[in-house]
Amino acid sequence: MNEHTGQVPLLEVRHLRKLFPAKSAFLSREKTYIKAVDDVSFTLMPKETLGVVGESGCGKSTMGRSVLRLIEPTSGEILYKGEDFTKAKEATLRKMRSDMQIIFQDPYASLNPRMTVGEIIAEPLNIQKRYATREETREQVIRVMKVVGLNPKYYNRYPHEFSGGQRQRIGIARAIALSPSLIVCDEPVSALDVSIQSQVLNLLRDLQESMGMAYIFISHNLSVIKHISDRVMVMYLGHVVEMADKKDLFATPCHPYTQALLSAIPVPERHSKRKKILLQGDLPSPANPPSGCIFHTRCFMAADICSVEKPELRDLGNGHFCACHFCGNCAGKETKKESKRNMES
Repeated sequence: MNEHTGQVPLLEVRHLRKLFPAKSAFLSREKTYIKAVDDVSFTLMPKETLGVVGESGCGKSTMGRSVLRLIEPTSGEILYKGEDFTKAKEATLRKMRSDMQIIFQDPYASLNPRMTVGEIIAEPLNIQKRYATREETREQVIRVMKVVGLNPKYYNRYPHEFSGGQRQRIGIARAIALSPSLIVCDEPVSALDVSIQSQVLNLLRDLQESMGMAYIFISHNLSVIKHISDRVMVMYLGHVVEMADKKDLFATPCHPYTQALLSAIPVPERHSKRKKILLQGDLPSPANPPSGCIFHTRCFMAADICSVEKPELRDLGNGHFCACHFCGNCAGKETKKESKRNMES
């Protein structure tokens, strides 16, 4: 239960991990794994939007798909409305999954080119056997098409006849056809033109208000995250490094990685008072992550302790969590110097 609101979470994810087997060296018997998602925990309240942000390859999409069990997680718990989703059997899983949907990133690849718009949107309705007759199903499909701004006369058209923005509306219509409580939005606007992005984002917000859905909104675009999210979770190399209310995170970012991401947002020079933070080096391999703090190889605040001891994701107050020994702006330079002295002694 949320201490501040008294609400019961719609979704609770506890210590989620997803490992992928990697190719071992020639003649080596030792198995190696890519840690795509490593010990991720969070909650999602009803009607809330949790923005998930980070560089490409940080595990955002894998985390989102693991939550829906489109990819089977290696370990961890996923509680949906208090029920353990990871232990659900096939029949229960199908019922639960009808309440959890996904909008994919690529509107060109996520739609079956051999199916008409009507067939695509009707597919989840038919799988769940929501309506007894074809006519009832057709009526529901037409209602959903109108809701997302698609003309019902396009019912028998094929995906290749539509623009990218219209195709994404088809994907959204398919996702909301069953009136779900949770939708994972996996970078739903990144493949669209900027002018179309705002239309799709506004549509998603309108649908959330009218249908009362919760979103896990995955994106690498911080401006999009700021526009649509209530809370923000920052991921790096499969780990959660910071999580906070949107206003707190953008006003007082604590983790050095979050600070670097925010400093990269383009703003007019005459209005900018902040310094750009350039991260050194490349993203480490998730098959061989750094010891201690996973960010220390690129961190501008790194000290000796960072390469030895892994920082815990700790609560800084008001639901602001940070996994840093110094907590960026929050702890200050004195803590850093103190830590160095302790290591030396």
